[in-house]
Formats: sequence, C-alpha cells, structure tokens
Amino acid sequence: MSQHAALMRQAVQLAHENRERGGRPFGAVLVRGSEVIATGINEIVQSHDPSTHAEMQAIRTATRAQKNPSLAGCSIYASGHPCPMCLAALVMTGVESVFFAFDNDDAAPYQLSSEGTYQRLRLNLTPPPLPITRVDTGITAAQLYGEAPWPEESK
Repeated sequence: MSQHAALMRQAVQLAHENRERGGRPFGAVLVRGSEVIATGINEIVQSHDPSTHAEMQAIRTATRAQKNPSLAGCSIYASGHPCPMCLAALVMTGVESVFFAFDNDDAAPYQLSSEGTYQRLRLNLTPPPLPITRVDTGITAAQLYGEAPWPEESK
C-alpha cells in the first residue's frame, strides 16, 4: 500500500470510529513530509460547535503544538472533500496539498455534502486554490456514510 493510500485509510478509519461513537463520519490526518503531526475528527455533535470539522481540529492541534500558525510544507488527508471553511483555513495556514477519499457527490445521498455551501457562497473551485487529489481507499461511501458493512480487514 502506498503512503498516500495508508494515510488516507487512517483518515477514513478515524471517520468510521467517530461515526461508531455517534459523531459525524469525518476524519483528517495532517502530515509534514512523512510524519503525522496531527489528526482530527468532526466533533460538531459532541461540541455543538459548527467549526469543529476534522480538518479544523487537526489544524488547531498542529498549530497549538508548534506554537506557530504556519503549516507550510504540510499535506492533509481528509475522509471527505473539504468544505469552504476548512479549505480556507488550509490555504490560510499554508498547507500545500489536500488529499480526500469521498467527494460531495458521494456524500450527497447521506446529507453530508458541502456543495450547497459552495454554491451559496458562489465559490468556484476551478482552478482549485491548492492541489486537491482524490485517493481511492477501497472503501465505499456506503460503507462510511451508509449502512453497508464495514470491511473486516479495516476493523
């Protein structure tokens, strides 16, 4: 398994575990080079704070730990395509690339898409503000977001 696939599987596993605990199914892994410097899960259900998305939590953890708001040289692996808030924070902190497993079309049937927010804000991602790449994990949106069984080897 490539490093990209392994890091993406870690983000998706965090999302799955969060969903199992009653949270929203989103996870993120922030890396500098090959070192994981922070992870995050979506904590909206637990915190009642709409800004506690997985990417935002990873950003907060990393910037507080290093006592510096710059994440230059970092990449983030997110289970879902970042929403406008998260994407803006990633750009503002200098994250250099984004990798994601599921896009808004995958999330829409489960009412988990941020496409409506992009539309209301009239934001166009063509071209994207930084490299955004989809990474296949071998796990389906129905397995993470819906009722399809979670793969045994991922448990």
